[in-house]
Amino acid sequence: MAVHKKYNNGTKSNALGRGLDALISTEGVRTQGSSTINEIPLDQIEANPNQPRREFDDEALHELAESIKAIGIIQPITLRQVAENRFQIIAGERRWRASQLVGLRAIPAYIRTISDESVMEMALVENIQRQDLNAIEIALAYEHLMENNEMTQEKIAERVGKSRAAVANYLRLLKLPAQVQMALQKKEIDMGHCRALLALDSPSLQIKLFHEIQKNGYSVRKVEEMVQQIKDSEDNETAKKVIKGKAELPEEFTLLKNRLSQFLNTKVQFTCSPKGKGKISIPFANEEELEHIMNVFDQLKQN
Repeated sequence: MAVHKKYNNGTKSNALGRGLDALISTEGVRTQGSSTINEIPLDQIEANPNQPRREFDDEALHELAESIKAIGIIQPITLRQVAENRFQIIAGERRWRASQLVGLRAIPAYIRTISDESVMEMALVENIQRQDLNAIEIALAYEHLMENNEMTQEKIAERVGKSRAAVANYLRLLKLPAQVQMALQKKEIDMGHCRALLALDSPSLQIKLFHEIQKNGYSVRKVEEMVQQIKDSEDNETAKKVIKGKAELPEEFTLLKNRLSQFLNTKVQFTCSPKGKGKISIPFANEEELEHIMNVFDQLKQN
């Protein structure tokens, strides 16, 4: 039994939230039943092998299954026919998987005739819209579009509603060591950590610093500071000391640090590279300590 649904083909605003059709040109693409919802048996449907999403959260999938069990499928999935009584998912793999968990025999779907290139693009855009992909999955999808569909970074950016710089930043993630990429996929580190690590040319230093991030829970800002110190280092041994937090200050800087601590009557943090570049930080625990530090500086101005 088929259910009919009308599309709104009016002009839409130029934003990512417009939907797949607004972002991906369907000119020249034949559609079969594009305004009709068809009930397709689940056992006739297969996943797209080029689906950009590599991992599915089990808890979220079971939550979706419970929702489907309670109120049914609200939004039909989108398929293309690949053989007689065989269909491949273009968009909606989570709904298909959740429907299997519930024990449904069929699922409502739109059927389209569409190229491999457009299938990849549609799956990518749908997942980005739903924020379902992690950074590495997005990067791999962009790489696939470039290598298999001969798309440029500019073209990809246009299709997915991102800037070219954003696309380039995702692709750069694939240059990181595999264990760093895996940690990003598992959300053990942030994309900001990875961008900082990419500033290091040495994969071995990237891995060493990555291990310290895992061990000590360094913030992105802290990692950026450490990377800058490593880049200022004159040799590999000094760089390793920075990573381990064992970089030694020259004697004159150590004396200056101690004098500042005594003068301000508070702890002073002092970082410095062998080239003389560095930073002085004065941490405070509360407003009273901050007020004390400001009073000291005010007295200096008066003198």
